[in-house]
Amino acid sequence: MNKEKAFLGLGSNMGNKEGNIKKALEMLKDESGIDIERVAPFYRAAPVGYTEQDWFLNTVAQIQTTLKPANLLAQILGIEDFLGRKRQIRWGPRVVDLDILIYGTHVIREQGLEVPHPRMLERAFVMVPLADLAPDLLLPGGKTAEEIAEELKGLQEIKRN
Repeated sequence: MNKEKAFLGLGSNMGNKEGNIKKALEMLKDESGIDIERVAPFYRAAPVGYTEQDWFLNTVAQIQTTLKPANLLAQILGIEDFLGRKRQIRWGPRVVDLDILIYGTHVIREQGLEVPHPRMLERAFVMVPLADLAPDLLLPGGKTAEEIAEELKGLQEIKRN
């Protein structure tokens, strides 16, 4: 089976944030068809969108997967559900949040799945840890992960944990 390199965003701002993310990573590691290669350092970041909530803890994982994008999405949604994610307020508090940021070089625009993630270039909490793993990764718009991360660091509150 062909393996694809993918990047997943992980975040939490409820309960034991670090424990929630680590549990999600353990569950990903146990999934058939997913190999975690590297995980960026954890960052504390101010909420975006809905700001009346606690800061988030975020990271990015680089994986190799034999799963097709829709199957990978189903796996991460299952992990979110298992860990108690409730979808009540858009961009609101969450026990855990997992997103497919990049899946190989594929561009996917389907109901419920857009890859590359449509808002990742606007979010320091995604771009800073992504730049830790793949600083030279060329992203939509022609800039590298590192270039975008540097721009966003000046605009949004983010601190290494």
